[in-house]
Amino acid sequence: MRGVLVTKNDKDISATLQDIDEQQLPEGNVTVRVHWSSFNYKDVLAITGKMPVIRSYPMVPGIDLAGVVESSDDDRYRVGQEVLVTGYGIGEAHWGGYAELARVPGDWLVPLPEGLTMRQSMAIGTAGFTAMLCVMALERGGVTPDQGPILVTGAGGGVGSVAIGLLSKLGYEVAAVSGRPEAADYLKELGASEVLSRSEFSQPGKPLGKERWAGAVDVVGSHTLANICASTKYDGIVMACGLAGGMEFPATVAPFILRGVTLVGIDSVQCKQPRRSEAWQRLVEDLDLAKLETMTNEIQLDDVIETAKNWGQSDHRGRVVVAVQS
Repeated sequence: MRGVLVTKNDKDISATLQDIDEQQLPEGNVTVRVHWSSFNYKDVLAITGKMPVIRSYPMVPGIDLAGVVESSDDDRYRVGQEVLVTGYGIGEAHWGGYAELARVPGDWLVPLPEGLTMRQSMAIGTAGFTAMLCVMALERGGVTPDQGPILVTGAGGGVGSVAIGLLSKLGYEVAAVSGRPEAADYLKELGASEVLSRSEFSQPGKPLGKERWAGAVDVVGSHTLANICASTKYDGIVMACGLAGGMEFPATVAPFILRGVTLVGIDSVQCKQPRRSEAWQRLVEDLDLAKLETMTNEIQLDDVIETAKNWGQSDHRGRVVVAVQS
C-alpha cells in the first residue's frame, strides 16, 4: 500500500511517500480502504516535526479518514460499508489516514451518515466536528440567536469557517475575527455579519470590558481568550477549542463571578460516542453543503508532504481534503 510514513533517526524527523508493507498496520479489528482524508495544522506539525505531536515512530499521519470496510472482526461493521474516523489519536499515536489502508478498533468508527459523501465527511473532518461540538455546547448553555452576536476567532481556518456556516444557518449573528483583511469577503459569504481584526483581541486587556458577545468560539487561547471572556455578556458561553496563540490563559475570575460567564472546554479527540454520533447527524442537518464546498480545496496524497512544508507561506483558508486513492 502507498502511504506517507514519518520516521525519526536520533533527532532527525523525515516524511516520505512510499510503499508500506500491510503487515506493519497497527492492531485493530477493522481494516478500512481509505478513500479520503483531510489536511489539518496538526498534520503539518506531524510531518515537519515542528512540534512533537507524534508519540511513536514510524507513524502514518492524517488525523481523519473516510473509506470502505475491507475486512472486519466487529459485528457492527460489514465489508463494503462506508465509515469514517476522527480523533482517538490517529495520526499521532495510531497510524492515520495518509495511507491506502488503515486498521483501527471498531469502537472508533462512525458509519458514514446518510446524506454525506466520504469526501464531504472529510471536508468537515475534525475541524467541522469540533465546530459542531461548540454549537451544541452553546445550545446546551441556553444561548439563543436573540441574545446577541457570537464571536468566532480564527475565522478563516477550518473550525472557524464551519462554525460561521453552522451558526449563521441556525439564525445567529456572527462576528468573525481574522488576521487577514483580504478574507473579509470570503467570511461574509459564509455568513459573518462583520469581520474584526485579530489585533483587537491579541494584546493584554482589562479584567472586564464592555459586554459585547452572547457567546464565542475560540481557537486561539492566550490573551485572545481572556479578552473574549472579559467582553462576554451576562450568562454568556465561551467555547475554548484551540491554542493557536498559546496555552496560557492570562485572565481573572471577574467575568465568571461578576457576569456568570461559562467557559466550556471542547475536546473532539476523546468525545464519547453518543455525543459524537449526535454531532455528525447535526452536521448533516445544519451545515449548508453548498457552502462547505466553497470552503474546500482538494489535494492528492502525493501533494501532502509538500503542502505541509509550505504551510503558512500562502493563504490557506477553509478546509483541505486529501484524495488518498490514486
